[in-house]
Amino acid sequence: MKNTLLITDADGTLLTDDKTILECDKAAIDEFIKQGGLFTIATGRGVTLARTVVEEIGLDLIRLPCVIFNGAAVYDYHKEKFLWQCSLSESGREYFEKIIQRFPDIGVEILINDRIYVTNTNAEEEAHLSLGNIDPIRCDYSEVPKSGWIKVLLVDEPGKIDELVEFAAKNPCDEVHLVRSAPMYFEVLPKGVNKGTGIKKLIELTDCQLSTVNCKLVVAGDYMNDLEMIQAADLGVATGNAEQVVKDAANLVVCDNNSGIIKEILHELSRLEKNGV
Repeated sequence: MKNTLLITDADGTLLTDDKTILECDKAAIDEFIKQGGLFTIATGRGVTLARTVVEEIGLDLIRLPCVIFNGAAVYDYHKEKFLWQCSLSESGREYFEKIIQRFPDIGVEILINDRIYVTNTNAEEEAHLSLGNIDPIRCDYSEVPKSGWIKVLLVDEPGKIDELVEFAAKNPCDEVHLVRSAPMYFEVLPKGVNKGTGIKKLIELTDCQLSTVNCKLVVAGDYMNDLEMIQAADLGVATGNAEQVVKDAANLVVCDNNSGIIKEILHELSRLEKNGV
């Protein structure tokens, strides 16, 4: 495990359906670290919500910074600072305005650094805000700063998000990256940003030296926003509850997120090592 960097998605992967981490997975991460492995997360969550995951795992086990905002930032929770981030262009913000004109009732979160601006809400948005210790800035859209937008999260019932996906397909924009990160979430990210590019930036910033022959990048995920990092990994892992397209892109499919995925991944890594793979 000494030359292995293991990165997992949070929701639907490392986290169970009730948003906790199984004790067997915590123990597996601990053993992995003791054997010389490196572990961190790549999540669509922002600074505050990702912190709840980091704190449950333990900073002693997450020694590397985390990829957050679906790849739009790398954040060091030991130093409580951004190591890197990018933001939407003016054209990207204009495209977002086009979306909310078409879907005026959709929940809206505009994320700038560690601040969350909520300019419109609904039941699904309030449920999302209840996931952690979030203190959003509830305001009119005109009150939101016009620069530094790391991402926009749009929240609604799955059927409405289906309509939004269809609208986006018919009205594309080259200045943004659009991704559905859960049945009720649709995200507007800066151009060229995804978890795969975020992990690449993490490796550059922390000098993990994964370019050497014996080093291995292992990632695990379950949803559409995990595709690029799974495709970029030496070993891409999909959970048993993953979308079929994610399973198809993965090298390995393990158990579901309620059954101990880290334990199973590490068991598979040990098997591959014994077989000289």
